[in-house]
Amino acid sequence: MLDIAAIRAQFPILTAPTAGQPLIYLDSAASTQQPISVMAAIADYHRGHHANIHRGVYRLSRTATRLHEAARERVAQFLNAAEPVECLFTRGATESINLVAATWGRANLQPGDEILISTLEHHSNIVPWQLIAATTGAQIRVIPINDAGELDRDAYRHQLSPRTRLVAINQVSNALGTINPVAELIAEAHAVGALVLIDGAQWVAHGKTDMQALDADFYVFSGHKLYGPTGIGVLYGKRRLLEAMPPYQGGGDMIERVTFEQTTYAGLPNRFEAGTPHISGAVGLAAAIDWIESLGFDAIGAHEQALLQQATARLMQIPGLEIKGTAQHKSGVISWVMTDPPLATLDIGTALDLRGICIRTGHHCCQPLMERLGVSSTARASFGVYNTAEEVAALAAALSVIRDAAARQPRITAPAEPVLHYPEAAASSPQAAAAEIAEVFELLPDWPMRHQQLIDLGDRLPPLPEALKTAANAVHGCQSQVYIAARVRPDTAAVIEFLADSDANIVRGLIALLQQLYSGQHADAILAFDVAAFFSQLGLDEHLSLTRRNGLEAMVRRVRQIALEATRKPG
Repeated sequence: MLDIAAIRAQFPILTAPTAGQPLIYLDSAASTQQPISVMAAIADYHRGHHANIHRGVYRLSRTATRLHEAARERVAQFLNAAEPVECLFTRGATESINLVAATWGRANLQPGDEILISTLEHHSNIVPWQLIAATTGAQIRVIPINDAGELDRDAYRHQLSPRTRLVAINQVSNALGTINPVAELIAEAHAVGALVLIDGAQWVAHGKTDMQALDADFYVFSGHKLYGPTGIGVLYGKRRLLEAMPPYQGGGDMIERVTFEQTTYAGLPNRFEAGTPHISGAVGLAAAIDWIESLGFDAIGAHEQALLQQATARLMQIPGLEIKGTAQHKSGVISWVMTDPPLATLDIGTALDLRGICIRTGHHCCQPLMERLGVSSTARASFGVYNTAEEVAALAAALSVIRDAAARQPRITAPAEPVLHYPEAAASSPQAAAAEIAEVFELLPDWPMRHQQLIDLGDRLPPLPEALKTAANAVHGCQSQVYIAARVRPDTAAVIEFLADSDANIVRGLIALLQQLYSGQHADAILAFDVAAFFSQLGLDEHLSLTRRNGLEAMVRRVRQIALEATRKPG
């Protein structure tokens, strides 16, 4: 049985209060935190052993080389690979998949060949195959899932054929936690002569991984999901396959001999590791493997399954909360939406953040899966070995409070027909409007109060008529749904006005700020105003996620583009 208190003591970020409250970190599927031993190994390398590797004849370089290659050996032991040279260091699972697609795929795929992927895949196991299919003429086929988020095994067997050249599938779904029966899937693919790539990014920190038992042809994972550093990952490949593949990138250390007429390439693994590698990352990855194996995967799995069962039971008791992904075999991931009252996952995530609870919201880089589930996004909590039953209880309690508060909020429904009341200019210029907004925000000393101000502004924003929520008015770049209907006011030279809406209340608050700044203002004034600097002044750039800022910037670009076009019109 694990001593969770002792484990948590090894993670300084979990033991030091953040913004005056304990940190509840429930986003390990995105990145795990790092224990002290991993940070110490990386720091020790930088303090006393850093040098470029492989070619230096001096002692420091030889030591760095030894540490780097010892890390490769440690990875090979971890995966039970036949030999260390079958384990290539990359920047992560994404680059590992791209490497296989660009090298094996380009050399082996032809028109009519088929690549099988599943509905559960992360974009990193979809887009590289689309790119290579477009250049080779190969076709992508998609394995469907049932409503529980499990693969349709009968459909998979039916799809397998002599045309199938590769099956690329995850071992665990990052969005739903579904654990796929990869050993059986591999055997069935091999029976028709297909190769198999397994995305193990969401598995390796939760269970034992054995290449000899699985018989996978390629296997990929990332260090930052294994309690290790970012920017380091592994591509395992069978020697015979790797040796037959052309290089991925050209440069130093991947060559045997270079002339201006011809280059010959190094053997494994150097052929696929051009340039100076992430040496400290490899050292940190090896330390992370040592750390996690010291705990034992049986104990880790039992602890995380207990947390998943508790979370599932507690969240199912919350009215209006619907869990997405109810597979029989799941890892420590739980995803949900709020349907009664409807509550955007972005609003759920930001409300939890104010309580020190970190979850993930959005499409989780699984847009085809979200479409299959009939949602645009989910809220997701994912557990690591350091999480506790008390943290699960805190999540459930906070969600109940958030849900109840939303249920008490009066709902404003959009008119069925377009009733367009564009807001008038609230100030003489964007600068004057900005001064009024800044004066209010200066009275709000911290982010929770400023966040509430945005929510209040969003509550008061009139909804956009449904007829205007069209593809032409959709704003891309934000993981919530956003629409903006902007125009040049009739009978004016260049006065811009707009209406906008979102399914997320915090985004509606941002829209209200934009309307106060821009709507009813002259195009020249809009173009002259530095809105990015103003939002930075309010502290929004510090507290809004990148996708929220992207969505805000996309709305600004839409209004500015109309303003620019207005200034170019004669008269």
